Amino acid sequence: MPVITLPDGSKREYAEALTVAQVAASIGTGLAKAALAGKVDGRLVDTSHLIENDADLAIITDKDPEGLEIIRHSTSHLMAYAVKELFPEAQVTIGPVIENGFYYDFSYKRPFTPEDLVAIEKRMVELAKKDFPMVRDVKPRDEAIAFFKNIGEHYKAELIAAIPAGEDVSLYCEGEFTDLCRGPHVPSTGKLKVFKLMKLAGAYWRGDSKNEMLQRIYGTAWTKKEDQEAYLHMLEEAEKRDHRRIGRQLDLFHMQDEAPGMVFWHPKGWSVWQEIEQYMRQVYRDNGYQEVRCPQIIDRSLWEKSGHWDNYKDNMFTTESEKRDFAIKPMNCPGHVQVFNADLRSYRELPLRYGEFGSCHRNEPSGALHGLMRVRGFVQDDGHIFCTEDQIQSEVTAFNALVLKVYKDFGFNDVAVKLALRPDKRVGSDEVWDKAEVALREALTASGMEWIELPGEGAFYGPKIEFHIKDAIGRSWQCGTVQVDFSMPGRLGAEYVGEDNARHTPVMLHRAILGSLERFIGILIENHSGNLPLWLAPVQAVVLNISENQAAYAEELANRLRTEGLRVEADLRNEKITYKIREHSMQKRPYLLVVGDKEKEAGLVAVRARGNQDLGQMSLEAFLERVTRERIERTGTA
Repeated sequence: MPVITLPDGSKREYAEALTVAQVAASIGTGLAKAALAGKVDGRLVDTSHLIENDADLAIITDKDPEGLEIIRHSTSHLMAYAVKELFPEAQVTIGPVIENGFYYDFSYKRPFTPEDLVAIEKRMVELAKKDFPMVRDVKPRDEAIAFFKNIGEHYKAELIAAIPAGEDVSLYCEGEFTDLCRGPHVPSTGKLKVFKLMKLAGAYWRGDSKNEMLQRIYGTAWTKKEDQEAYLHMLEEAEKRDHRRIGRQLDLFHMQDEAPGMVFWHPKGWSVWQEIEQYMRQVYRDNGYQEVRCPQIIDRSLWEKSGHWDNYKDNMFTTESEKRDFAIKPMNCPGHVQVFNADLRSYRELPLRYGEFGSCHRNEPSGALHGLMRVRGFVQDDGHIFCTEDQIQSEVTAFNALVLKVYKDFGFNDVAVKLALRPDKRVGSDEVWDKAEVALREALTASGMEWIELPGEGAFYGPKIEFHIKDAIGRSWQCGTVQVDFSMPGRLGAEYVGEDNARHTPVMLHRAILGSLERFIGILIENHSGNLPLWLAPVQAVVLNISENQAAYAEELANRLRTEGLRVEADLRNEKITYKIREHSMQKRPYLLVVGDKEKEAGLVAVRARGNQDLGQMSLEAFLERVTRERIERTGTA
């Protein structure tokens, strides 16, 4: 007689074992129709799962985040079913859920075409309407291998062969299609109503370039049609805002094959970079950080001591000199410990805060590189705080307030906070991780912040708070982090003399606000669609003359504005003023100052703000007052 405890704490007793679907039906017909899966004692299961003992149960519907993930997972199977119906010789490989959708990789004799995607999506709609039950079937490993070999699905057989002998594997059947999967899935294909196939791509089998190139089909799936439409609209907006296209249009930067994942900054782009770096340098000074600079290339032995070599070496660029192995630094933290270790420290010096615009390199796969957003060479606004255990909460609390202020200055006011907890692959004892995780929770509570927890997503050396900013079209970007590290200082021999005159190991807080400056600039470009606020704009104003008669006056105005610290150009070309206005508007200049004979005679300027705003005539002093206020307040005309 199982007793089922529901999320609201109520209990229901049943005379015999029953399925999740039967429990839902006993509660109400509406819930029975809405049920997509169940969560039994914290584990997601199908609605057909049999509950034989007392258990905690939540019925998962499309209103739950897990429900959307299950819908997407099931839709990937529906797509594979449709592909097999239309292209029987295609072999099915792997098809996981990803952010906002799913993909499935196939092996087929010819490339799929956009027309094939239309046909596959149409067949998916037809199969969904047939409302085939999605039925779980458990087989012994060897029997499952034989089954997939028999139907010509050799990739599936290879996947199962990697499972230890003697174990069972689960399959899911819908109509005439059977696939390997641990589940869970929706009860039937009729639950899958809102989906769209998005694009084609190539992908190596098991991500290894030595293996066959497969064909990847990406799709998206949602619970509501309006959610999908909003997502597709967001993608359209994102394409318009693509920082790579805008970067070329505004002459900010470029990238080329001779330096994959590295950025060539042009003068205008470097101006944006410098404005951000100098702003962050002031943040360092105002908040008690001492700026340091550490070597780019460090002997392998240090990376072994820090734990990076064992946990991160596949992502490190290495070199050799005079029979010694070196690595180009992927992170700044071991170098900062060496600066700390260069002198005998006292507890009176703590907390000791170091900051560095640290240039790092990581050997990211070429297929993962994406403009400024995913690079191999990047600079972090990196900082490390050496402190005592008693100082953790106050330091993290102060950092939490600082990071929100910085984001506000850049125009980001919607910030989500997440706490990433211990991963499977990590250094340090469970006791140490317990202390670190408790310390971060206490700091978040003291900051009055709400957060969600991410089990298993911490760094290998410590848990971390993540700050996710939301941009103008609703996308979330993880930028800032603060991490508590009880392990690395001890591994690298960091010590201070305590009040008791004994040697102690400091706690190390790893922190960054913007993260990669390259990536943050990419985010800024896309957030503002290239219309960077005045304080960041590489050219803040352009003075335009209508005819040669005003050329000297226009140049004089430009020089006066430059002496006030503005980044100004003078366009004195013999072109029509409408042409010059249009050209500089396309370059997204915040202000255009037009001067004709009337302005010259009156000592005025005709001001046009970005967005085709005609502000009329004003004195140069009035314009300077306006832009000075705008620069100080870090507002903009975007």
